[in-house]
Amino acid sequence: MRIIVHTGKGGVGKTSISAATALRCAEMGLKTIVISTDTAHSLGDSLEKEIGPEPVEIYPNLWAQEVDTRYSMDKYWGRIQTYLSGMFARKGVDEIVAEEVTILPGLEEGAHLLWINTYVERGDFDVLVVDAAPTAETLRLLSLPDVTRWWFEKLIGFAEGATRILRPINKLVGRGNNNMPDNDAWGEVRALFDTLDKVRDLLTDPEIASIRLVVNPERMVIKETQRTYTYLNLYGYATDAILCNRIIPDEVTDPYFAMWKANQQENIAFIDEAFGELPLLKAPLFGGEVSGLDKLRQLGDMLYKDRSPAEKMFDGKTHRIESLADGSFMLRVPLPFASKQDLDMYRSRDELTLRVGPYRRNIVLPYSLWDLEIADARFESASLNIKFVRQSERERKTPEPGS
Repeated sequence: MRIIVHTGKGGVGKTSISAATALRCAEMGLKTIVISTDTAHSLGDSLEKEIGPEPVEIYPNLWAQEVDTRYSMDKYWGRIQTYLSGMFARKGVDEIVAEEVTILPGLEEGAHLLWINTYVERGDFDVLVVDAAPTAETLRLLSLPDVTRWWFEKLIGFAEGATRILRPINKLVGRGNNNMPDNDAWGEVRALFDTLDKVRDLLTDPEIASIRLVVNPERMVIKETQRTYTYLNLYGYATDAILCNRIIPDEVTDPYFAMWKANQQENIAFIDEAFGELPLLKAPLFGGEVSGLDKLRQLGDMLYKDRSPAEKMFDGKTHRIESLADGSFMLRVPLPFASKQDLDMYRSRDELTLRVGPYRRNIVLPYSLWDLEIADARFESASLNIKFVRQSERERKTPEPGS
């Protein structure tokens, strides 16, 4: 099974591209499902079909689903939430408040991830296309297994231990244990968090999953997408293509669009600088709204030409960030065939620019590196390795004058 996740800044056309990608896969004979994890659902509008919180077949080989947060929470978290809400209610907490505080941080978004695991385990589909939320929400979603694991180990582990102690005490004093979760319930919680870990493993396996970044040829959109790409590298998710949407076609010759077209061409060149060797797929600006199967089919044809959307489009790594044991970070940028003599590097607080001969590469740094200093930069084994350290560590390593 192939998983394709489309994300990008709000309003760039992720939903249309997701729907067009799924339709093209289905018409190539691949059993395909497209799901929307964005709370502002518009997948049904794009397909011009009625869809809901469970998958609906809308075309031969094509299913669609708009993941509903509340529905998913009830499906995957409902039983344990009932137990926990009961415990709070017995302490006099308002029922509505109790229901809200028994949702772990991020778990509402995490319910979307659980559907991915469900479809992979069932093996019902060849391709799963995910119309993801705007970039900030998607990054929170993809980092969720790390965040919730801490909550699970610390808080749920404590509550499970407390339950084992309090249940026999309640029996002795005749209070019963209707509001105490049983071992099966805690087992369900463990299984839920294990499933989140499995989804992370799936999405970080480039043989199974691809993250594809949707952009418009606008500088602000590209800059945000760069930052997203850097964070995806930080978490180990494989990006295999950039999809540039809404490019003004060459046949548009109206002078009104001349400057806009020139700016778009400059920004498309900047995309090449920003994302290195990642494939760039292009789709034009349509003269009207892109919705309905006919328009989506046109979009898919223009975007993919003679390629299958389900194929892995990039097999290398453009850069990655590693955490080192001493608390520092190493940014590794593969530069095959480059010569150290041809290499220049410029750094601002949140950005790194590399120049190799006539070519330039612009890398937006994650927030965690902004206030760190570059301690070392070495060209080794066709890769530029840049070490970032805290200021105090840099000072300790700097020799005193005359030493």
